[in-house]
Amino acid sequence: MSILIHNCTAVLMDQAGTVLPGAYVAVEGTKIVSVGAVRPQGTFDQEIDGKGNVLMPGFVNAHTHVPMTAMRGYGDGNNLQDWLNNYIFPVEARWDDRAVRSCTALGLAEMIASGVTTIADMYMHTDIIAQEVASAGISANLCCGGVLFGDTFDPATHGDCVAQRELTEKWHNYNDGQIRIDASIHGEYTSRKELWQWMADYARDHGLGMHVHISETKAEHEACLARHGKTPIQTLDEYGVWDGRAIAAHCVWTIPEDWAIMAEKGISSIHNPISNLKLGSGIAPVPAMKQAGVNVCLGTDGVSSNNCTDFFSDLKFAAILHNGANCDPLALLPLDALKMATRDGGVALGRKTGVIEAGYEADLILVDFSHLNLTPCHSVISNLAYAAHGSDVCMNMARGKVIYKDGDFLTIDLERVRREVADYALPLLFQNN
Repeated sequence: MSILIHNCTAVLMDQAGTVLPGAYVAVEGTKIVSVGAVRPQGTFDQEIDGKGNVLMPGFVNAHTHVPMTAMRGYGDGNNLQDWLNNYIFPVEARWDDRAVRSCTALGLAEMIASGVTTIADMYMHTDIIAQEVASAGISANLCCGGVLFGDTFDPATHGDCVAQRELTEKWHNYNDGQIRIDASIHGEYTSRKELWQWMADYARDHGLGMHVHISETKAEHEACLARHGKTPIQTLDEYGVWDGRAIAAHCVWTIPEDWAIMAEKGISSIHNPISNLKLGSGIAPVPAMKQAGVNVCLGTDGVSSNNCTDFFSDLKFAAILHNGANCDPLALLPLDALKMATRDGGVALGRKTGVIEAGYEADLILVDFSHLNLTPCHSVISNLAYAAHGSDVCMNMARGKVIYKDGDFLTIDLERVRREVADYALPLLFQNN
């Protein structure tokens, strides 16, 4: 299908941060084919009137645990270890496929409504997550978060190695790349060198990316130094974990020596500002990492540690947090934060998304600038970074298909999902609480 979007102001997210009034954006199939201020020649199967609103690339949420939407607000008010051991882990032990399916659909709907078109998710029951992503229509890099606690390791039977192989064979490059499978290590502190080496070798042999939690807390970072005499980035580097495209979630306690490795090897840092603040983990040194040449993008983390996935919230936190932390109003500019949320996320996931340009995926959202919180508008970029909310999104187009419009979900039966969550998933997960 060919589609022409017109009567809009397009934020292209090119290097210059171009804002193009009176834009025409033509889409063919899943790709953008032209962008300009003059109507392209020819006819189109469908025309979308932007109604004077702002068109921008869809958001890339580069670190999620989608099914954890079920745990919104559960166990709040505890320190991290008590929260994990006494609340989160016991609930996660009760998951089954049916519950994961409904909670995944609920989480995807929340993200879609706030303008997310691409995610990188790490969680268990990954095959079920893949099915829901495929149905919802967004793009995703998926992984299962490999762990290894015991002293013995046989990749032929180890559950996460089996899952990695099965996921790769079934889902990698599904639907012309809508779903890609990444290799994964949950974290240095939840695994051992045997798994690190196996995952690194598997990723290299199958051309997969890598997804790892890195230096999220001071305790995690310092424990790794005590065990190995090196940071998590440096330790995993010895086993080839970073030899391909890789994303490192959090990076709160990383140091300049880590950033040098990350810049050299192209490891992207995924900044999760709200989750890190809520859990008391600290503030990632984003301006310093960017200055060192590290690609930094944004993630929400799980709803359990963020409480919502309105991506505009994480965008605003990223845009203002570092100015305050560094006592420098120029530490991170609005355009910097928008790039982290779009084009830099596309780079991190190895995808041509996050930019409105011919040849890129037609991942596009319309933001209604008639809303009170966006009126008046002295700067489209500033309004998007500082003033917009997910509720301002009036259209979400993923891979050239409109999947959400004016409050209606076109690929998710939200009423059915709500019933499943309320009648099945929540009673199962919280049966004794």
